[in-house]
Amino acid sequence: MSQYQALVLGASGAIGSAFVAHFQNDSACSLVVGLSRQSELHFQLENEDSMANCAAQLQSATGPFGACQFKWIIDATGALTIEGQGPEKRLEVLNAKQLLKQFEVNAVGPALLMKHFFPLLVGQEPSCYASLSARVGSIEDNHKGGWYGYRAAKAARNMLLQTAAIEASRKKPLCVFAALQPGTVQSKLSSGFVAAENAMPPEESVSKMMAVMSELKPNGRAQFVDHAGQVIPW
Repeated sequence: MSQYQALVLGASGAIGSAFVAHFQNDSACSLVVGLSRQSELHFQLENEDSMANCAAQLQSATGPFGACQFKWIIDATGALTIEGQGPEKRLEVLNAKQLLKQFEVNAVGPALLMKHFFPLLVGQEPSCYASLSARVGSIEDNHKGGWYGYRAAKAARNMLLQTAAIEASRKKPLCVFAALQPGTVQSKLSSGFVAAENAMPPEESVSKMMAVMSELKPNGRAQFVDHAGQVIPW
């Protein structure tokens, strides 16, 4: 059985920690690295220098894990409620500070993570870079309105992933790039909006997403899919 390494960004969240557990339970995974604000080797989405430091440590043969090359990189970062502010329901409540914070956490930060961690993907072997998106980030699928900042930031995250995937696939044509919709998951993010009994345990969501990603084929572009394998329009 071929051994592989995995990296989970945002490993302290409900879905991120479930991804870490999934890889830890896979005998083929020789190393899983979970990074977050709380981890010993840590980063902050608002601090690019911290991301660069993490990437350098993982690339270095003298780093804490040796020189890493990852088959799986999962970006499970993101937030819905930021600094106590939940999603906006009406146009008149928009404000610049909240919108910019949504973009910083849900689009700009993930884009900078791609910048620093794409180079850690294995080159001439199959690999996958996945970023947690949301169905509400689909422009075409927006039928209800509301949630302005979160929707727009997730749409921007999707575009940034798509653009980076096109570039990166030229050097790593065997890599799958995926924008993932994890479903409604039991977590701090969803707890204020849906009852726990109406949400999936994070372990179930991760198991489904891993099964979906394992079936995706590299095509030189990012693919926007949900936990059931259904394609979501951009």
